[in-house]
Amino acid sequence: MGNARRRESRSALAATGLLLLGAVTSGCSLRTMAVNQLGSAIASGGATFSSDDDPELVGDALPFSLKLIESLLAESPNHTALLVAASRGFTQYAYGWVEPVRDEEGERGEAARLRSRRLCLRAREYGLRALATSIDNFRVRLAADPKAAVALARKNDVPALYWTAAAWGLAISGSKDDLDLMADLPVVEAFISRAAELDPDFENGAIDTFLITFEASRSAFSKDAGARARAHFGRAVQRSGGASASPYVAAAEALAIPDQNRAEFNELLSRALAMDADKRPEWRLQNILAQRRARWLLAHADDFFIESPTGGNQ
Repeated sequence: MGNARRRESRSALAATGLLLLGAVTSGCSLRTMAVNQLGSAIASGGATFSSDDDPELVGDALPFSLKLIESLLAESPNHTALLVAASRGFTQYAYGWVEPVRDEEGERGEAARLRSRRLCLRAREYGLRALATSIDNFRVRLAADPKAAVALARKNDVPALYWTAAAWGLAISGSKDDLDLMADLPVVEAFISRAAELDPDFENGAIDTFLITFEASRSAFSKDAGARARAHFGRAVQRSGGASASPYVAAAEALAIPDQNRAEFNELLSRALAMDADKRPEWRLQNILAQRRARWLLAHADDFFIESPTGGNQ
């Protein structure tokens, strides 16, 4: 019995040695293997945050999580899932926790605007790196012809396309004085359009929700932009099963305010606030943040609408 156990032990050690030798001779260190495994686990583990009901708790935790992701990327710089997670995380942190401070007057609001732009540009860089792991010579192709470059993307690239576009667009929205950044709008359009072609149902209407604001921002240059934005609103509501507050808040800001339609503004935000954030636990945090934005908009409605001489809305 003892001899049999010793033989089993020697066999196990030999097998382990062969595995170690294989790892070394293939050029893949155990450290890199461990980092890649941990990175994959972290990149796929966003449900804990998305279902949380405490935005402040998540906001306090996200910086540590993001720095952990960056530390892992320093060890494994071409880990696609981690790169997408970094792009997504920095964009969400900028939008959910830094952007709201932009609305404050004075130095605090200006500092938040600059910080949000920096975070979004960092998120954009991670998204571009993710796409570069999938598309050969992506950076060179992108500089030469953005539409042709993203045309090489496939369905598994949609998360990288979407979060890169979201980060880029958010950076542009806070940089109206940066003409170089504003000139990138056609590139953002190329990214989000390709994502929509490949997976229009991505994250239950996230692309359409993005396009509500994006199309509406082009109304000064295209007479059909408003109609396209409203069509995207309808599809976003349909694809989310009417359970996401985000399309309603986006439409209130991007459509009702420019149209000076206060009744529609109130109706859209009331519908957002009436939603039960617990109905879809996986969207709980997203809905709570959208509802927080809806309350802020309603509280500041007088700042957005011009009153007629008789006291009614124009």
